Amino acid sequence: MQHNLTALPPLSLYIHIPWCVKKCPYCDFNSHTAREAIPEQRYIEALSRDLESALPLIWGRNIYSIFFGGGTPSLFSAQGIDSILATVRSLIKLEFFAEVTLEANPGTVEAEKFREFKSAGVNRLSLGIQSFNPEHLIQLGRIHNDREAHRAIEIAASTFDNYNLDLMYALPNQTLAQAQQDVSTALNYAPPHLSCYHLTLEPNTPFHSQPPNLPDDDLSADMQIMIEDTLAQAGYQHYETSAFAQPQRMARHNLNYWQFGDYLGIGAGAHSKLSFHDRIIRQMRHKHPREYMEHALAGNPVQSENPVMQQERAFEFMMNALRLTEGFDISLFTARTGLPITVIQSSLDRAEQQGLITRDHLRIAPTTMGQRFLNDLLGLFLPTR
Repeated sequence: MQHNLTALPPLSLYIHIPWCVKKCPYCDFNSHTAREAIPEQRYIEALSRDLESALPLIWGRNIYSIFFGGGTPSLFSAQGIDSILATVRSLIKLEFFAEVTLEANPGTVEAEKFREFKSAGVNRLSLGIQSFNPEHLIQLGRIHNDREAHRAIEIAASTFDNYNLDLMYALPNQTLAQAQQDVSTALNYAPPHLSCYHLTLEPNTPFHSQPPNLPDDDLSADMQIMIEDTLAQAGYQHYETSAFAQPQRMARHNLNYWQFGDYLGIGAGAHSKLSFHDRIIRQMRHKHPREYMEHALAGNPVQSENPVMQQERAFEFMMNALRLTEGFDISLFTARTGLPITVIQSSLDRAEQQGLITRDHLRIAPTTMGQRFLNDLLGLFLPTR
């Protein structure tokens, strides 16, 4: 039986800038150390052609949010970011007050450009602080020091009404007191949004092949609980697994992902998820920057495109929506997947029996235990072949 969507979800735009000064030993993103001058102008031209080639797939739809990710997007000049946004505005209609986020390093060179980025149209900055501890910054391979972290936050706070600080915990040899100090230091600035990520050893990274001495599971769990309690007492809403926001300051772009909205990804290795009334597709752009630029400028930036089969839609929705601590309206499941909630009835029953979710006839949400054991919860919704 064919299940169609009655309405299309919000559409976000993700723009990938793949270069960084130095690749961190824990990073498994599609990022590349800039060993020579970044071909900024050529890459901007490739992004423009990429967006033009995607227009038939999103014709008539407005852009809900824009996110410059990387790599380190703040390595680009403000003029370059301005040029990209000018192209976007000329080709697609942005929603009124669309959120435009740019990821930035706290390094001195990038921080000096923050005001110019705002003039270019960026209205939200995401700063990769990770830690305020000098030793931990060195162990993480970060190129900024603690003084630059503080200075970057001061500039961001005086420039942007809306900004995010990225922190990491369960770092090499980190104590509970040190994790507490990082959170307390961040709170001194009262940022609108905080992202707190557990350091994980991802395959194909230096940390995976040569693991550092990390806190054990019990200490890591204590750090997570401490972070959640500390931020709750400070008035932050823990609205997603790793995300905390002051009231009404949730990240619109990320929230669209977690609610199984649509996103067009342009740039090297960028991913897209696009809905149509009769199907949902996923795309991936060519991954290496040089290869991407060649293909994009030739008008064929997409390396692969695949439909999201109906048996996969339910799992992909749950994989995102169950990261939200308050869960989701049951009506959203049907609206975003085109499927009745009954298709996952048996999985919901098992999850409830195991104390991993709570539900009524309107809403489904992970319990505290479901949040702690999210992978176990999601495993109950894996499609059977």
